Amino acid sequence: MKVGSSPFGGTARNSFQSEQNGTRIMIRITDALARMRAKLAAKSDEGFTLIELLVVVIIIGILAAIAIPVYINVQNSAKDSAVQSDLENAKTAVVAYFTANNGEYTTLDNLGDSGYPGPSLEYGDTGSEPAWGGDGQPDTNESEFCIVATSPTEAQFYVTDSSGVVKVDADHAVCS
Repeated sequence: MKVGSSPFGGTARNSFQSEQNGTRIMIRITDALARMRAKLAAKSDEGFTLIELLVVVIIIGILAAIAIPVYINVQNSAKDSAVQSDLENAKTAVVAYFTANNGEYTTLDNLGDSGYPGPSLEYGDTGSEPAWGGDGQPDTNESEFCIVATSPTEAQFYVTDSSGVVKVDADHAVCS
């Protein structure tokens, strides 16, 4: 049998040669990776194009044009809800005071002991805090009353002894 031949036919591989070939392949791969890194490093100074930046700015503008009006409507709805809550709280306190004081009424500012802590928001220049409506503060033992308030959104609401909070509109006049 010849040196380097196999009894099964073919030649046996020298492990030293295989190891040398593997090292050469690794060197070639490493060199190729180094060349690719060098090319990528040369291209890293490019950045974004003007068109790409304009597209992003336009998309942000469209999203803002949609989101801002929705946000403002949510804020206005919250302000109107706060006014309605203030009126309900004032009504509850008026009834409690009326019952506890033998049919007498007082100003809305004096209802703290009856459970009305006062307005829950700043009414500003365009709104007005809950106040007696109609003919003003009711007389002693008069069972009917009306409390009105205007939201900072300029929506007007009222509550009476016999109704919940009502928004003033074409179908509902103040304290009717």
